[in-house]
Amino acid sequence: MKKSAHSVESYIQLQPKEVQRLLKKMRATIKKAAPKAKQKISYGIPTFYLEKNLVHFAAFTKHLGFYPGASGVKAFKEELKKFKTAKGSIQFPLDKPLPTGLISKIVRFRVRETTEK
Repeated sequence: MKKSAHSVESYIQLQPKEVQRLLKKMRATIKKAAPKAKQKISYGIPTFYLEKNLVHFAAFTKHLGFYPGASGVKAFKEELKKFKTAKGSIQFPLDKPLPTGLISKIVRFRVRETTEK
């Protein structure tokens, strides 16, 4: 049975050492792009919250999942062509550099989208 995390920090600590570095980088990138967002665990994974759930991220065997919602994926469709995507999710392979610039742009888009409504 997999242990469940009670905080973003504990979620990261439960992952394999080599994945922790990428998760910390993802977390720092999101935090910098959305400094007013709160961090919590939602749906069992790390979540940044700003008036509502802004983005989620999670570790998997071969990738990091990033969940900016359907609008976040749609708005960056062209830039995301080299990644596996679904309606509201993006997969960043563990064996490739994390695209922090793109992640920042998506998070800033989600912040604008959330706060302007």
